[in-house]
Amino acid sequence: MMEGLQHGRGETRERYDVFHTDCLARDVVDHVTSRWGIWVLIALRRNDLRFYELRESIQGISEKMLAQTLRVLVEDGLVWREVEPTTPPRVTYGLSEFGRDIGEPLTELFDRITRRLSLGTQ
Repeated sequence: MMEGLQHGRGETRERYDVFHTDCLARDVVDHVTSRWGIWVLIALRRNDLRFYELRESIQGISEKMLAQTLRVLVEDGLVWREVEPTTPPRVTYGLSEFGRDIGEPLTELFDRITRRLSLGTQ
C-alpha cells in the first residue's frame, strides 16, 4: 500500500495526498462516494445481506452496477464477501471494520438529511 503515499515538500513522514491523482485514498473516497457505493454502505449498516437482498433494498440499481460496486468495495476492504458452496451459491456481503468506520459518518449524514427533510425545512 506504499504506492499511494506521497511526500510533501520538506516532510520526512509519509502521508496521503488526496489531491494527487496517484493517491490510493483518493480512489477509496471516489468508490465510497460513487453513485451506488454510498447506498451499498448504508444498506449494509445494520445487517449482512445477500446479493438479491441488496438489489431489492437499493431501488434503481441494476445487477451489473451492484456487482461492479460490490467488487470495488470488497477490493478496497470496506465490504467482505462470503460464498457458501451450495447450488446455487449463497453469496453474503457485510461491512468490514473499515467499512463500519467509514459508514458511520455516511449514516449520520443520511440521517441528518432525512431528519431535515421530514421537518419540511429545506
